[in-house]
Amino acid sequence: MRTSRIAQETFKLSQAISPNKSTSRRQTRSFANSLSAFAAAGSAVVATPLVSQDDDSSSLSSASSTTDIEDNPRFSPSRKRKRDIDTPSTTVTSVSISTRTSPRKSGVKAEDEDAEGKVKRIGKVKRQPAKEVVNGAGEVEIHPPAHWEEVYEAVREMRKRVLAPVDTMGCESLADEGLSERDQRFQTLIALMLSSQTKDTTTAATIHNLQTSLPFPGLTLANILAVDPTTLNTLIYAVGFHNNKTRYIKATALILQEQFNDDIPDTVAGLMSLPGVGPKMAYLCLSAAWGRTEGIGVDVHVHRITNLWGWHKTRGPEETRKCLEAWLPRERWHEINHLLVGFGQTICAPVGRRCGECTLAERGLCPSAVVERKRVVKRRRGKEEEDVMVGKGEELTKEEEGVVIKEEEVLACGEVVKREEEVVVKVEEELLTGEI
Repeated sequence: MRTSRIAQETFKLSQAISPNKSTSRRQTRSFANSLSAFAAAGSAVVATPLVSQDDDSSSLSSASSTTDIEDNPRFSPSRKRKRDIDTPSTTVTSVSISTRTSPRKSGVKAEDEDAEGKVKRIGKVKRQPAKEVVNGAGEVEIHPPAHWEEVYEAVREMRKRVLAPVDTMGCESLADEGLSERDQRFQTLIALMLSSQTKDTTTAATIHNLQTSLPFPGLTLANILAVDPTTLNTLIYAVGFHNNKTRYIKATALILQEQFNDDIPDTVAGLMSLPGVGPKMAYLCLSAAWGRTEGIGVDVHVHRITNLWGWHKTRGPEETRKCLEAWLPRERWHEINHLLVGFGQTICAPVGRRCGECTLAERGLCPSAVVERKRVVKRRRGKEEEDVMVGKGEELTKEEEGVVIKEEEVLACGEVVKREEEVVVKVEEELLTGEI
């Protein structure tokens, strides 16, 4: 901005009339140079300092009315209001979340503690299934899943502590020991045929019903051939798909009489030739009835649990059997079915898994451990603190609001496993004045 000639002349005249009466003011260096230029040349055109647009009057009309930028009250340093100690603080909401490594991208983590040494966190093992590796000789080797022995032994220890229905009512233990070995083998086969899609307790009760309801000596090949299909269907009515199983049992009895000399087959192929008998039943029957283990009997429990552990990723029991037989030591083939069926009945159930009671979840060996989020509420009353666990669906009372809450993911029975979140909860105005 440049000054007009009239303003310059007016300023020169005012300086000449009263040179000693002008009020001394703080001036910027550029503005002082301007005054000197006016006094020396008079007609020189100089630049004037910029003034805030908020001023109502022009700063160029008079030197005495011009305010320097440093004198503008808008740029004066702000003074902070001093708070009294008892004055309630303003409401602040902040979230601090600790970092957590994804279980799919991390290995086994040891238990550690937080900064205060109170909370223990357990990392999960990532899924590391069996792998096909080509060795130096060009041969394909199957490397077993990582930590599988530790997992297997941990399940063994858990199975010793809890009695499962399969331990007392499994198909291997339902045959009448008072009969001949041939009749016992037949009863084992019938028990396995009835066990499909049926609980062990129901299968055991149905076998007992056949043993006591059929003519003496009970459940034998001759009595099954002689019994009417309607009567047989009534006796096994409690099991799943009893209509189909009635037809399968009657047809199997005829095949055993005609082709196997009134005995059950002693090969997997012979057993699978019977109606209603698949690979699982064939391998289990061959192992239980004949004492020969030629394969792994994989049912829904074995298939489901081994996939939860990340040992493989299979679509069905038969695919799971082939994967397990590729690397699992042969001496464990007979045991694994009984071991995992009991484990699935007691702890790792299909619905409502009890991960809080599982050693694998506690040690971080199961990548599929189910967690439940809970919050640890710290009530602060002066210098004293009290920790309270708040579960899902529970609400905080007014006394519990406005305190630091530590949010944790815990196992179903309360074991901390994954992460902590610290949340400063929004405080209501009336709670700030009360005792917290």
